[in-house]
Amino acid sequence: MITVHHLENSRSQRILWLLEELNLEYRLQTYARDSNSMRAPKALKEIHPLGKAPIITDTTLAGENAEPVVVAESGAIIEYLIDLYAGQGSGSTAHLRPPAGSQAERDYRFWLHFAEGSAMLPLMLRLVFSRLDKPPVPWLVRPIARKLAKGVNDSFISPEIKAHLAYMDTCLEHRQWLAGDSLTGADIQMSFPIQALDARQGLKNHPNIQEWLARIRQREAFQRAVAKGGELAL
Repeated sequence: MITVHHLENSRSQRILWLLEELNLEYRLQTYARDSNSMRAPKALKEIHPLGKAPIITDTTLAGENAEPVVVAESGAIIEYLIDLYAGQGSGSTAHLRPPAGSQAERDYRFWLHFAEGSAMLPLMLRLVFSRLDKPPVPWLVRPIARKLAKGVNDSFISPEIKAHLAYMDTCLEHRQWLAGDSLTGADIQMSFPIQALDARQGLKNHPNIQEWLARIRQREAFQRAVAKGGELAL
Protein backbone atom coordinates (compact mmCIF):
# COMPACT_ATOMS: atom_id res chain seq x y z
CA MET A 1 0.00 0.00 0.00
CA ILE A 2 1.18 3.51 -0.83
CA THR A 3 0.81 6.18 1.83
CA VAL A 4 1.08 9.85 0.92
CA HIS A 5 2.27 12.08 3.74
CA HIS A 6 0.52 15.22 2.56
CA LEU A 7 1.14 18.70 3.95
CA GLU A 8 -1.86 20.95 3.56
CA ASN A 9 -1.59 23.64 0.89
CA SER A 10 1.68 22.37 -0.55
CA ARG A 11 3.41 20.82 -3.54
CA SER A 12 2.36 17.37 -2.36
CA GLN A 13 -1.00 18.00 -4.08
CA ARG A 14 0.74 16.91 -7.29
CA ILE A 15 1.38 13.45 -5.89
CA LEU A 16 -2.31 12.93 -5.14
CA TRP A 17 -3.12 13.95 -8.70
CA LEU A 18 -0.58 11.49 -10.14
CA LEU A 19 -1.95 8.64 -8.02
CA GLU A 20 -5.45 9.45 -9.22
CA GLU A 21 -4.23 9.42 -12.84
CA LEU A 22 -2.58 6.04 -12.18
CA ASN A 23 -5.82 4.70 -10.69
CA LEU A 24 -3.89 3.37 -7.70
CA GLU A 25 -5.24 2.78 -4.24
CA TYR A 26 -3.45 4.79 -1.56
CA ARG A 27 -3.74 6.07 1.98
CA LEU A 28 -3.70 9.79 2.68
CA GLN A 29 -2.06 11.07 5.86
CA THR A 30 -2.59 14.82 6.11
CA TYR A 31 -0.48 17.16 8.23
CA ALA A 32 -1.31 20.72 9.26
CA ARG A 33 1.25 23.50 9.05
CA ASP A 34 2.57 25.13 12.20
CA SER A 35 0.28 28.12 12.80
CA ASN A 36 3.19 30.46 13.58
CA SER A 37 5.99 29.43 11.23
CA MET A 38 3.74 27.91 8.53
CA ARG A 39 6.32 25.14 8.23
CA ALA A 40 5.71 21.39 8.27
CA PRO A 41 5.20 19.79 11.69
CA LYS A 42 7.98 17.86 13.41
CA ALA A 43 5.96 14.65 12.96
CA LEU A 44 7.11 14.49 9.33
CA LYS A 45 10.70 13.99 10.52
CA GLU A 46 9.59 10.63 11.87
CA ILE A 47 8.95 9.61 8.25
CA HIS A 48 12.00 11.24 6.64
CA PRO A 49 14.89 13.06 8.39
CA LEU A 50 14.32 16.28 6.43
CA GLY A 51 10.69 16.44 7.49
CA LYS A 52 9.49 18.02 4.25
CA ALA A 53 6.44 17.11 2.21
CA PRO A 54 5.73 15.38 -0.01
CA ILE A 55 6.86 11.99 1.21
CA ILE A 56 5.47 8.62 0.25
CA THR A 57 5.92 5.24 1.88
CA ASP A 58 5.28 2.14 -0.19
CA THR A 59 4.93 -1.43 1.04
CA THR A 60 3.49 -2.76 -2.21
CA LEU A 61 6.55 -4.64 -3.42
CA ALA A 62 7.93 -5.74 -0.05
CA GLY A 63 4.62 -6.62 1.60
CA GLU A 64 2.62 -4.92 4.33
CA ASN A 65 4.79 -6.23 7.18
CA ALA A 66 8.14 -5.27 5.64
CA GLU A 67 10.02 -2.00 5.99
CA PRO A 68 8.42 0.42 3.52
CA VAL A 69 10.22 2.17 0.71
CA VAL A 70 10.45 5.87 1.63
CA VAL A 71 10.68 8.43 -1.16
CA ALA A 72 10.91 12.21 -0.71
CA GLU A 73 11.01 15.13 -3.18
CA SER A 74 8.26 15.65 -5.74
CA GLY A 75 10.30 14.83 -8.83
CA ALA A 76 11.77 11.67 -7.31
CA ILE A 77 8.31 10.53 -6.21
CA ILE A 78 6.81 11.18 -9.63
CA GLU A 79 9.57 9.20 -11.34
CA TYR A 80 9.31 6.38 -8.80
CA LEU A 81 5.55 6.03 -9.19
CA ILE A 82 5.55 6.26 -12.97
CA ASP A 83 8.51 3.89 -13.38
CA LEU A 84 6.84 1.26 -11.19
CA TYR A 85 3.15 1.68 -11.81
CA ALA A 86 2.39 3.36 -15.15
CA GLY A 87 0.38 0.90 -17.20
CA GLN A 88 -0.45 -1.31 -14.20
CA GLY A 89 -3.58 0.35 -12.83
CA SER A 90 -7.02 0.18 -14.39
CA GLY A 91 -7.16 2.04 -17.70
CA SER A 92 -4.30 3.16 -19.92
CA THR A 93 -1.62 5.12 -18.05
CA ALA A 94 1.51 4.29 -20.06
CA HIS A 95 1.29 7.76 -21.66
CA LEU A 96 2.49 9.31 -18.38
CA ARG A 97 6.07 8.51 -19.47
CA PRO A 98 6.93 8.89 -23.18
CA PRO A 99 8.83 6.14 -25.03
CA ALA A 100 12.53 5.91 -24.18
CA GLY A 101 14.81 7.73 -26.59
CA SER A 102 12.04 9.82 -28.14
CA GLN A 103 11.98 13.62 -28.38
CA ALA A 104 8.89 13.46 -26.19
CA GLU A 105 10.93 11.74 -23.48
CA ARG A 106 13.62 14.41 -23.69
CA ASP A 107 10.96 17.10 -23.31
CA TYR A 108 9.42 15.14 -20.45
CA ARG A 109 12.70 14.99 -18.55
CA PHE A 110 13.45 18.65 -19.20
CA TRP A 111 10.16 19.91 -17.76
CA LEU A 112 10.20 17.38 -14.94
CA HIS A 113 13.46 18.90 -13.68
CA PHE A 114 12.83 22.48 -14.83
CA ALA A 115 9.90 22.77 -12.42
CA GLU A 116 12.00 22.65 -9.26
CA GLY A 117 15.40 23.45 -10.75
CA SER A 118 14.39 26.71 -12.45
CA ALA A 119 10.71 27.62 -12.21
CA MET A 120 10.40 27.52 -8.42
CA LEU A 121 13.56 29.54 -7.63
CA PRO A 122 12.25 33.03 -8.52
CA LEU A 123 8.91 32.22 -6.90
CA MET A 124 10.60 31.31 -3.63
CA LEU A 125 12.83 34.38 -3.80
CA ARG A 126 9.81 36.61 -4.37
CA LEU A 127 8.10 35.06 -1.36
CA VAL A 128 11.15 35.55 0.87
CA PHE A 129 11.78 39.15 -0.19
CA SER A 130 8.09 40.03 0.18
CA ARG A 131 8.42 39.36 3.90
CA LEU A 132 11.33 41.73 4.48
CA ASP A 133 9.08 44.70 5.22
CA LYS A 134 6.94 42.83 7.73
CA PRO A 135 7.44 41.68 11.34
CA PRO A 136 9.69 40.35 12.79
CA VAL A 137 11.93 42.65 10.71
CA PRO A 138 12.45 45.81 12.86
CA TRP A 139 10.45 48.75 11.52
CA LEU A 140 13.55 50.95 11.25
CA VAL A 141 15.10 48.43 8.86
CA ARG A 142 12.00 47.90 6.72
CA PRO A 143 12.48 50.85 4.31
CA ILE A 144 15.97 49.59 3.47
CA ALA A 145 14.71 46.02 3.17
CA ARG A 146 11.85 47.17 0.93
CA LYS A 147 14.28 48.96 -1.38
CA LEU A 148 16.54 45.90 -1.48
CA ALA A 149 13.58 43.63 -2.27
CA LYS A 150 12.44 45.90 -5.10
CA GLY A 151 15.92 45.94 -6.58
CA VAL A 152 16.19 42.15 -6.56
CA ASN A 153 12.67 41.77 -7.94
CA ASP A 154 13.22 44.24 -10.78
CA SER A 155 16.70 43.04 -11.74
CA PHE A 156 16.33 39.26 -11.37
CA ILE A 157 13.04 37.79 -10.15
CA SER A 158 10.57 39.40 -12.58
CA PRO A 159 12.81 38.98 -15.67
CA GLU A 160 13.36 35.30 -14.81
CA ILE A 161 9.64 34.65 -14.42
CA LYS A 162 8.90 36.53 -17.65
CA ALA A 163 11.47 34.47 -19.56
CA HIS A 164 10.20 31.19 -18.13
CA LEU A 165 6.58 31.95 -19.02
CA ALA A 166 7.47 33.13 -22.52
CA TYR A 167 9.42 29.95 -23.23
CA MET A 168 6.72 27.67 -21.86
CA ASP A 169 4.00 29.48 -23.80
CA THR A 170 5.98 29.08 -27.01
CA CYS A 171 6.50 25.37 -26.34
CA LEU A 172 2.76 24.90 -25.91
CA GLU A 173 1.88 26.74 -29.12
CA HIS A 174 1.50 23.59 -31.23
CA ARG A 175 0.87 20.94 -28.58
CA GLN A 176 -1.60 20.28 -25.81
CA TRP A 177 0.89 19.08 -23.22
CA LEU A 178 4.51 19.80 -22.41
CA ALA A 179 5.86 16.57 -23.91
CA GLY A 180 3.45 16.22 -26.81
CA ASP A 181 -0.20 15.35 -27.22
CA SER A 182 -0.57 13.29 -24.03
CA LEU A 183 -0.42 14.26 -20.38
CA THR A 184 2.82 13.14 -18.69
CA GLY A 185 4.44 13.41 -15.30
CA ALA A 186 6.09 16.62 -16.52
CA ASP A 187 2.72 18.37 -16.70
CA ILE A 188 1.93 17.18 -13.21
CA GLN A 189 5.26 18.46 -11.90
CA MET A 190 4.89 21.85 -13.61
CA SER A 191 1.34 22.36 -12.39
CA PHE A 192 2.33 23.78 -9.00
CA PRO A 193 4.55 26.70 -10.10
CA ILE A 194 2.05 27.65 -12.80
CA GLN A 195 -0.89 27.55 -10.40
CA ALA A 196 1.14 29.74 -8.04
CA LEU A 197 1.86 32.27 -10.79
CA ASP A 198 -1.75 32.23 -11.92
CA ALA A 199 -2.90 33.02 -8.38
CA ARG A 200 -0.31 35.73 -7.70
CA GLN A 201 0.04 37.62 -10.98
CA GLY A 202 -2.18 36.00 -13.58
CA LEU A 203 -1.34 34.54 -16.98
CA LYS A 204 -3.23 36.92 -19.26
CA ASN A 205 -0.34 37.40 -21.70
CA HIS A 206 0.25 33.67 -22.05
CA PRO A 207 -2.82 32.14 -23.71
CA ASN A 208 -1.25 28.75 -24.39
CA ILE A 209 -0.38 28.31 -20.72
CA GLN A 210 -3.89 29.42 -19.77
CA GLU A 211 -5.39 26.75 -22.02
CA TRP A 212 -2.96 24.13 -20.65
CA LEU A 213 -3.95 24.98 -17.09
CA ALA A 214 -7.63 24.86 -18.01
CA ARG A 215 -7.16 21.37 -19.45
CA ILE A 216 -5.51 20.29 -16.21
CA ARG A 217 -8.38 21.61 -14.10
CA GLN A 218 -10.89 19.80 -16.28
CA ARG A 219 -9.34 16.38 -15.68
CA GLU A 220 -11.36 14.13 -13.41
CA ALA A 221 -8.22 12.82 -11.70
CA PHE A 222 -7.13 16.37 -10.86
CA GLN A 223 -10.55 17.17 -9.47
CA ARG A 224 -10.52 14.04 -7.30
CA ALA A 225 -7.09 15.01 -5.95
CA VAL A 226 -8.34 18.47 -5.02
CA ALA A 227 -11.40 16.98 -3.33
CA LYS A 228 -9.19 14.73 -1.20
CA GLY A 229 -6.23 17.04 -0.55
CA GLY A 230 -7.95 20.40 -0.46
CA GLU A 231 -7.78 23.52 -2.61
CA LEU A 232 -4.43 25.28 -2.83
CA ALA A 233 -4.36 28.77 -1.30
CA LEU A 234 -1.48 30.35 -3.19
